[in-house]
Amino acid sequence: MAVSTLAIIPARLSATRLPRKPLRLLAGVPIVIRVWQRVIALGVADRCLIATDSPEVQRAAHDAGAECMLTRDDHPSGTDRVAEVVSHAEYASFDVILNVQGDEPFISAEALEGAVGCVAGGRFELGTAAAHAPIETLQTPNVVKVVCADDGRALYFSRAGIPALREPVDRSVLEGTVRQHIGVYAYTPDALQRWVALPEHPLERIERLEQLRPLAAGMAMGVATIEEAPPGGLDTEDDLTRANENWTHLSADRK
Repeated sequence: MAVSTLAIIPARLSATRLPRKPLRLLAGVPIVIRVWQRVIALGVADRCLIATDSPEVQRAAHDAGAECMLTRDDHPSGTDRVAEVVSHAEYASFDVILNVQGDEPFISAEALEGAVGCVAGGRFELGTAAAHAPIETLQTPNVVKVVCADDGRALYFSRAGIPALREPVDRSVLEGTVRQHIGVYAYTPDALQRWVALPEHPLERIERLEQLRPLAAGMAMGVATIEEAPPGGLDTEDDLTRANENWTHLSADRK
């Protein structure tokens, strides 16, 4: 049976490493609008909107023809902002809620469909996506790593190198286990509400990774492993410069 999917793009202006990130221009268009355009073009969700605490972002969304909701400004994470949207009756009837991070303008259909599939099939109450990553990313804090159980369930996410190398191992073994997390989450409406009802966890605050909150509480998050990670999120000035320089190449033929 087909499931109905609502995609929400949470966006806030108070990013520290890339100030005013949602409104910074990527090939002449605000980043958050590029993400919205991408999700719409991929056709994975039945409906897509931007959720923000900024009237400036709301105006940019409306100027672009994007649906947008103005939310509270005290949410500790994107998931908390998404939950505020879903608390409104207009958005409460969808089977799956899809959270697409607002700095992923090159997100792939494979990643979105993989996250939704984890939840839509009933195997997991939460879903996300990851891709096999180069070994060199193990020591890169801006690349979030995930280790998984054999059934695809997430065991832990970290900015540190996981799995850690206690001693040298065959490169082929590592290449099969190093996974890079991709910025997308899928939830059942019930699981979303249980997630945000949990208090912030110390691990979440230490790593600055919201997904550690439900994991620490024992909620099961499935991880769809895809072939290739999209180009990294836009976290720094250098990231944005590279994305602008390579926009035509990066945006072409991504499925």
